[in-house]
Amino acid sequence: MLIRPFTMSDYPAVRRIWEASAPGVTMRPSDEPDEVDKMREHNPDLFLVAEREGEVIGVIMGGWDGRRGWLHHLAVSPELRNQGIGSALLEAVETRLRAYGCLKVNLMVHAYNTDAQRLYERLGYSKMSTVLLMGKEF
Repeated sequence: MLIRPFTMSDYPAVRRIWEASAPGVTMRPSDEPDEVDKMREHNPDLFLVAEREGEVIGVIMGGWDGRRGWLHHLAVSPELRNQGIGSALLEAVETRLRAYGCLKVNLMVHAYNTDAQRLYERLGYSKMSTVLLMGKEF
């Protein structure tokens, strides 16, 4: 397996993986190609795909705002889950974030996505019960 930066030519395969991950990954207008390309431009070395034999099999969007790291849309092809692909993608982003001097990484998980919660907890993430998530869509 190769972990490498995402390119826009990966978008169709990545989109299929995200859609197959529903309801764990919720597709929004920010997941359309032009918006995804903005993320790629802003964090090119943190937006990664896992590839096997030329096929994209996993994806993670990492972000760095200069203070905190953020993880978005970690997903693996459904038929290839539980093989360490998601963990490897997460580790690759964490390594890059630490190189930036990042001290804390945040992510959001749907409350009903218990599989993702178990993965993140196994990898050292913990629930932030005192934080209320708020958002605004434009």
